[in-house]
Amino acid sequence: MGMAKPDFYGINIDRIKQSSKKLSGNILSTPTIFAHSLSDLLESSLYLKLENLQFTSSFKSRGAFIALHELDEKNKKIGVITMSAGNHAQAVAFRSQQQGIKSIIVMPEQTPFTKISKTKAYGAEIILTGRSLDESKLTVERLINENGFQLVHPFDDPHIITGQGTIGLEIMDEVPNLDYLVIPIGGGGLISGISIAAKSINPDIKIIGVESELYPSMSRSLAGLNLQSGGDTLAEGIAVKTPGKLTKPIVKELVDKIILVNEQQIEWAISALIEHQSIISEGAGAAGLAAIYASHDTFKNKRVGTVICGGNIDSRLLGTILNRALISDGRLIRIRIGISDEPGMLAKIAQSISSNHGNIIEVYHQRLFYNVPAKLAKIDVVIETRDTEHANEILSSLKNNGFEVQLLDEKF
Repeated sequence: MGMAKPDFYGINIDRIKQSSKKLSGNILSTPTIFAHSLSDLLESSLYLKLENLQFTSSFKSRGAFIALHELDEKNKKIGVITMSAGNHAQAVAFRSQQQGIKSIIVMPEQTPFTKISKTKAYGAEIILTGRSLDESKLTVERLINENGFQLVHPFDDPHIITGQGTIGLEIMDEVPNLDYLVIPIGGGGLISGISIAAKSINPDIKIIGVESELYPSMSRSLAGLNLQSGGDTLAEGIAVKTPGKLTKPIVKELVDKIILVNEQQIEWAISALIEHQSIISEGAGAAGLAAIYASHDTFKNKRVGTVICGGNIDSRLLGTILNRALISDGRLIRIRIGISDEPGMLAKIAQSISSNHGNIIEVYHQRLFYNVPAKLAKIDVVIETRDTEHANEILSSLKNNGFEVQLLDEKF
């Protein structure tokens, strides 16, 4: 006798299939790709559901469409409101603009500029307040009381959950024999919908949730611990201090384990997606890959799927992360060289580096500072290399040519 199909508050596989039909023609059919390079690197068979290619570059467009589709005419005339760090905001603004509905979006003050500007571009009224979604919620509640706006909650809404659950249908249709699905958790809407869909189709599949170490709200809540979280995280899309009332029992029942990832692991995942798969992801979107990387032994030799759930990342931040990855891998080094202040020394340094196929990115020639004698100087050189071994070859060459060399372990 088979396991009964999951059903929570009427949220079940049938309702998710109904949402899928409503979304037909109103959503992009994003691919689930086999990630060859990352699979080799992580020693697993890795499949990526590319929701970063979705409308507004996030999975949130699914749930927002269903929620607005189900509004009655009275609420459509008054307008909708929500609180969001960015992706849900863009989705609600985009879907509201499509249907001619007024939208008010309350966003935390530290929301990345790119998400604010994109949300404004969809015609929404933006209010920046608070340091978190929970603080933004107070403003939302006040405006609902004053104006009667309809709340479109980011995760604690049956329409939102069933809309996000359509991702699970698509993944299971494309890759039915997965061993694991690894899904980021903020408030729990995405993982709730996907879990109901996936476990209805294959009760044996393991669902793994992922939270930022700084915001372990769901895992601490399930463990009966105080909800202690906070801090600046690359994964602001899942930086939720309080899990949903609807989503918590779904996660408790259907999610097999929750993995916490730190900022370094999220950084690695963002850069690895670009370098190995040419995929741009924001921090929350890369959290699933970060968990697979962090818990390598769990997923080794398994068929693993994860959702790249968003691609809205600030370009300046992305550039910083990629540079930090180069430094971490030894492919970008900064060295300080002591020289006598005489003609031809720069040329000798450049010759030593180029003869070992290093690429000089920047040179800082300093005579006045560093507390060096008047007839001496120090030069800082930023060099691009193939890897740590190549960097060491360049350093050895400079030392063999008589230069005093110091490797500066600088983190951008």
